[in-house]
Amino acid sequence: MKKFNKILFVGLLAVLMGCNDAIDIRQPGRLDAANAFGNVEDLELGVLALYNQMDVTPKISMAANFTDEIAIGFDSGGQGIALYDFVLNAGSTAASDFWVRNFRVNNRCTILIEAAANITPDASEQDAYDNALAQAYFIRAYANFELLLYFSPDPRDDSALAAPVIDFVAPLSIQPLRNTTGELWDYINADIATASTLSTVQSDPLFISRDAINALRARMAATRGDYPTAETLAGNLVASYPLASTVNYQLMFLDASNAEVIFKLERTQNDSYDGQGATGSVSAGGWAGAIFAFVDATLDGSPYFEMDRSVFNLLDPSDIRYTVNVAPTSVINPNYDTDPDPVNTDKLVIQKYPGSEGQPLMNDLKVFRSAEMLLIQAEARAAQNNLGGAAQLVKQLRDARFGSPQALPSYGSIADAFADILQERKIELCYEGHRYEDLKRIGPAANVGIERDNTDCTTQSGACTLSATDFRFTLPIPIVEINANPAIGGQQNPGY
Repeated sequence: MKKFNKILFVGLLAVLMGCNDAIDIRQPGRLDAANAFGNVEDLELGVLALYNQMDVTPKISMAANFTDEIAIGFDSGGQGIALYDFVLNAGSTAASDFWVRNFRVNNRCTILIEAAANITPDASEQDAYDNALAQAYFIRAYANFELLLYFSPDPRDDSALAAPVIDFVAPLSIQPLRNTTGELWDYINADIATASTLSTVQSDPLFISRDAINALRARMAATRGDYPTAETLAGNLVASYPLASTVNYQLMFLDASNAEVIFKLERTQNDSYDGQGATGSVSAGGWAGAIFAFVDATLDGSPYFEMDRSVFNLLDPSDIRYTVNVAPTSVINPNYDTDPDPVNTDKLVIQKYPGSEGQPLMNDLKVFRSAEMLLIQAEARAAQNNLGGAAQLVKQLRDARFGSPQALPSYGSIADAFADILQERKIELCYEGHRYEDLKRIGPAANVGIERDNTDCTTQSGACTLSATDFRFTLPIPIVEINANPAIGGQQNPGY
């Protein structure tokens, strides 16, 4: 499918499913899902609209703004200061975005899945029908996995409360209570199993494939603590998707290469994400680069967030990740920590999203890359006390990024290995939406939390460190849900 097809049908669900996202409300003259999805082609168009519901810019914004990836920029107008100061409560945008957005995706996927049950494909259409359903089941699983990650205090504790399991098209009057983490895992795993059975495509960087399904399964297994499964799934993907060369690594972030990309969300001119989202907000949307700057990824592009020195100081100019992440127009002050005005003398401009198609700040969003899979594999080896095997994988990644052999790390304990893997993830996956989830998952075991550069944070805020065991590594049930569903307020997460 071409880009223009995506653009043409991104609003399809709004027409086919209606503003209430429910097929059980049948008003005269209304085109509901039961009538709109009449054949396999309709399902395929509906799936395109589901893709338009997927967005990782909220994860990117949450990971950058709340953790230790960014510093307040010299051109800041106050955007994102509350989240930077670790202020999270039931009224925070982060809480409402992750809750409302993912339940909306869950509902719209369910509408398509239920409507598909009324369609009998011809033999020649069976693969297309199965693949459309596989993608819908995957997208629903992805949304619910995100709910679990952000709203369950402990994704490895089946008895902990998570989010409601809504596996049907819900009426507007529904007021569900929270299901347990184990019950939400069951829902997610069932959808992933169905998607895996139905998928007819092995590999495709722009659409859900069997490889993308296995990448999600690997991420889920690491989150669950099922490290043998995580190691196997991630290792198979690393074998199929070799790490990019230094040249292709840079081209990948210019959208000129799909080297090591397992699945990405395509962003193009005139689609519904072509624009500047809500700056400094977790409900970012729009161009990913606009999470950090107003105009473009240069010093003159009004960067309101800059790279935190805790990231920059880990980067070596000989490492291609330095070139990809640090804009050449940056002003680098080697004595920033003793300078009386580091905000204006040390300006580290983030260049992860320079733009493509002639549009500054707009780039495709990499959801799964083989580098993440390799680091999951390393984490799994470390968790199983294969410290030498974990070290070999970290070296393999560093060799690829430097383009030359690097020293083999040595780990004295699982905690040491986890800490080094977290540091490598901080470099490799910065500004891709992983840091908040990473610290929640293995930060406590590594004795690593949020550690901003002292000069950066004290100059602008004073909020420099936060333990990974802090309650704010779980989001609160948002006030918008509590107002509509008062009983769930009695199930609020600890600390809020």
